[in-house]
Amino acid sequence: MSGHWRQQPEGGGRFAFWLIRVIALRGGRRLGRLCLYPVTLYYMLRRGEERRASRRYLRRVLGKPPTWPQVFRNLHAYAATSLDRIFLLAHGERGFDIEVEGLAALEAAIDQGRGVLLVGSHQGSFEALRALSARRPDVPLRVLLDKQKTPTMTAMLEALAPDVGAGVIDTARGGAAVTLAVGEACRAGAMVALLADRAREHEALHMADFLGRPAPFPAGPWLLAAALRVPVLLCFGLYLGGNRYRLVFEPFAAWIELPRRARGAALDALVARYAARLEHYARAYPYNWFNFHDFWRVPDEGGGAPG
Repeated sequence: MSGHWRQQPEGGGRFAFWLIRVIALRGGRRLGRLCLYPVTLYYMLRRGEERRASRRYLRRVLGKPPTWPQVFRNLHAYAATSLDRIFLLAHGERGFDIEVEGLAALEAAIDQGRGVLLVGSHQGSFEALRALSARRPDVPLRVLLDKQKTPTMTAMLEALAPDVGAGVIDTARGGAAVTLAVGEACRAGAMVALLADRAREHEALHMADFLGRPAPFPAGPWLLAAALRVPVLLCFGLYLGGNRYRLVFEPFAAWIELPRRARGAALDALVARYAARLEHYARAYPYNWFNFHDFWRVPDEGGGAPG
């Protein structure tokens, strides 16, 4: 049994990320994408934990044992979206075809002036969300990320776009500091984006059905949402292949309320709704799932504690 997902080493190293950046920005996206095939093959052969996690997931979402080409496709999609992060940060939407669905709902939430919480997942490209910054430069975008998990990649991306790096709220700072930073951002009318499908070590968990088996989801994002009392939307930056992305916004709640006497049941219901939408998009876009760890590992196997 593998350890917690945060204990998995970051793929590549400082030199590898530097090389990818140089090839991508000097040679262009086409050359960069050609390099992804040997890189993905190397990753597939050398990173057994990620390969096995992809096979477990694909078996569930496809309903049959996956072939090697299907596992390769899953890993290649992850590599492609990782490469595109460089171009999205360096050049914005230029060179990409990004369709947006649900923009009216997002605009309506923004216009309330109380801030907006955008809840995403490790599906597709969360970086495509930054396309909104160019479309609504008047609305700040703050993103919650764990900088300690991928320090080399984070440093490279922040070097490409220092202003984007300044907008990151580092979740490694601890709960109280994060809550204060997010609250301040919402009071300024910002969009605050976070991912809600991975729990930090020792974080309270709630189980919800996902692809036919209960899986643990963190309670933290929903507790934060309840503290903020701002509009909540789900967001998905789905990779369609080539230079195409589909950015989807779905209204989730006008605000989150957790009754004191039924907090556990309310959290269960929120997590179940969120998991159902993840499953919907996983089945519609099966190769967009980038949780390369044992996603269904239950709490008594070391993943945390039930909330």
